[in-house]
Amino acid sequence: MSPKEEIVYLPCIYRNTGIDKPDYLATVDVNPKSASYSQVIHRLPMPNVKDELHHSGWNTCSSSFGDVSKKRNRLILPSLISSRIYVVDVGTDVRAPRLYKVIEPVDIYWKCGLANPHTTHCLGNGEIMISAIGDPSGNGKGGFILLDGETFEVKGNWEKGNKIPALGYDFWYQPRHNVLMSTEWGVPKIFANGFNPADLKKGCYGRYINVWDWTAHTYMQSIDLGEDSVPLEIRFLHSPDAAEGYVGCALSSAVHRFYKTEKGTWVTEQVIQVPNKKVKGWLLPEMPGLITDILISLDDRFLYFSNWIHGDLRQYDISNTRKPKLVGQVFLGGSITRGGPVTVLEDPELQCQPEPFVIKGKKVAGGPQMIQLSLDGTRLYVTTSLYSGWDKQFYPDLIREGSVMLQIDVDTKKGGLTVNKDFLVDFGKEPHGPVLAHEVRYPGGDCSSDIWV
Repeated sequence: MSPKEEIVYLPCIYRNTGIDKPDYLATVDVNPKSASYSQVIHRLPMPNVKDELHHSGWNTCSSSFGDVSKKRNRLILPSLISSRIYVVDVGTDVRAPRLYKVIEPVDIYWKCGLANPHTTHCLGNGEIMISAIGDPSGNGKGGFILLDGETFEVKGNWEKGNKIPALGYDFWYQPRHNVLMSTEWGVPKIFANGFNPADLKKGCYGRYINVWDWTAHTYMQSIDLGEDSVPLEIRFLHSPDAAEGYVGCALSSAVHRFYKTEKGTWVTEQVIQVPNKKVKGWLLPEMPGLITDILISLDDRFLYFSNWIHGDLRQYDISNTRKPKLVGQVFLGGSITRGGPVTVLEDPELQCQPEPFVIKGKKVAGGPQMIQLSLDGTRLYVTTSLYSGWDKQFYPDLIREGSVMLQIDVDTKKGGLTVNKDFLVDFGKEPHGPVLAHEVRYPGGDCSSDIWV
């Protein structure tokens, strides 16, 4: 049995909230036997303001666990907007992290020609790799930053050759198939302060999965998922032999399965489509689900994803990877709740608009966004902030009231999702005012940070 998580780490963001304080790393107690259960027990503020902390990753891999000299004791925290990278010591005191090192943006600009770092994965050779979304001028550029895993010095670019995708975002690699897959969000200076649908036609948002040769570090192929797709989080199955996985497309609200053909090329097929809802009182006449995060359980049995705009969290049985089957769904807020500004005119899925989501007397603003699954697959943690610039546009209440962290109980036998009504972390009650909490990370690794080689 996997050990049960007792604490989790989350970056908390003040950019775009009107509160001029640094972002911080929160430690939350998730042990139901603890007196401080579902409370923030420690806050580590960064030394700067307006960084936009976002995702995080580890200094060393699960695949290095046989090496006694390697310890997973440093959490890497890239800043999406300032392009700083913070290295946090979580080994000295796991419940009270401390700042270990700051990598300044100029280091990344000069040594890599990149900016807006996003996803961090440790590599089997001891290095740390971070995907970038842009260049130092705010244009799109889909390259990768390499850090030394001991000194955390910027070593340069992972990619080789002149051919680089115009956009970047997330990535996952599968060494046994000599492949790395990356995705695309958009041009940083375009998405920085909000979403304008007109920018889609200008090519400012992503549409491709980009396929790389893992050993040669070269860009080989792009797979077009459509102009309105915006492919974000990408996940291979956890089995290191698997030659398939899934990508969630935010704007088209589709999940595509990617897989390797007998010829050795990579192709995709759409396996899930969340239908748009015809609405009035919203940005567009048709409202997408906006799939913003996906993950796969460690046993490769279930796929989970969040519809940040529609407001639901879903669980699919992927025993047949080509035909995911919906087995669990729960509404946790969103833009279509009854009594809100949006009226649903036509809905292929629901008979009526869902009720607002209330827990412990708090009406939850925003919708389900970042998700993290316990190692045994029975608990799903959910936060409600996407990115401060878009939170401000789509969910102004989120800025005023702060985000929340919720826990969902998962039925791993038949499927099914149930809200744990005893668990609520209300980030609207933080000492310096309401804050936006983002990605959940466990000490020691989890479903979205571990790659086996």
